[in-house]
Amino acid sequence: MPVPGYPVAGIFLTVSSFKQDEVSLLRTILFEYEGLLGVVSKRFELTRFYHRYMTNIQFYKGVIDATGCISNGWNLLKQNYWMYFGICLLSAFAIMILSCIPCLNILVTGLVNAPLIAGIYYVLLREMRGEPVEFGMMFKGFERFVPVMVVGFIQAIPSIIFTILQWALDLGRLAAQISQGARRRGDFYQADETDIAIAGGLIALYIVIAVIFFIFSIAWYITFAFALPLVMEHDISPIDAIKLSAKAGWGNVGGLIVLMILNGLMLIAGVFVFCIGVFFVLPLYYASCAFAYRQVFPMLGQAPQTVPPPPGNYAGNFGQGM
Repeated sequence: MPVPGYPVAGIFLTVSSFKQDEVSLLRTILFEYEGLLGVVSKRFELTRFYHRYMTNIQFYKGVIDATGCISNGWNLLKQNYWMYFGICLLSAFAIMILSCIPCLNILVTGLVNAPLIAGIYYVLLREMRGEPVEFGMMFKGFERFVPVMVVGFIQAIPSIIFTILQWALDLGRLAAQISQGARRRGDFYQADETDIAIAGGLIALYIVIAVIFFIFSIAWYITFAFALPLVMEHDISPIDAIKLSAKAGWGNVGGLIVLMILNGLMLIAGVFVFCIGVFFVLPLYYASCAFAYRQVFPMLGQAPQTVPPPPGNYAGNFGQGM
């Protein structure tokens, strides 16, 4: 009497050559194997469901209140201000020191700058949720090093291009000076119409490049405003984070520009205070950006904030006593 076959993974397996006890054992093994396949299939379907629906992160348009971001940022910081000051100071010094190394400053943005800034956002967002924070959490960005690094390098593309153009212009200017020196036999103080025309052309070129770069930098900032916080708070790829950040950023372009102007004035004021005041306002800069992110991407079940919330609305009792 032939022994029936068993379909396994699309293959019809016959066991007529086995003995009866071996057939029973084989039936048990195949049953367990088919059960495992079912579990894997169910987990695969759950994974597809998660990536299709649970990663569909929603955001709000036109909700950024720039002054509210700054005021709430200060309310968040003031209880642990010196911890955030130390985090920002250490990050700034690490970036500045590494940027001074020749030919390494281009790599600093992706390898060091982006993970450190991502760590700052991680700590701030935890504090907003009322979760405990500590100084060592500033390095959490390195735990998601690859996606953060990708975002950092893509975000640094304009700076890399501008640096290369600046190097090219400097080399061109140096070559022109060498040519003029050879022609004048060392007399660099003699000028003619050609020299004036070359100098005027270089100045005009610098101005045009600076204006274009300034406008493009604003657009680039709006596009990447929320990319790093998204990578740190949600399990999404860097490309998805950049796409979502671009949609949310351009959906809140007015609020982001106002916030950028206010933060810029705040940083300039810090520079005027003996050039070291900027380090004292850096925590508030990042905190205001984190609150802008939270207004656009509120926590689950939280309505968007279009006006400054009352003290204690975001996390614990910060903001009280003002």
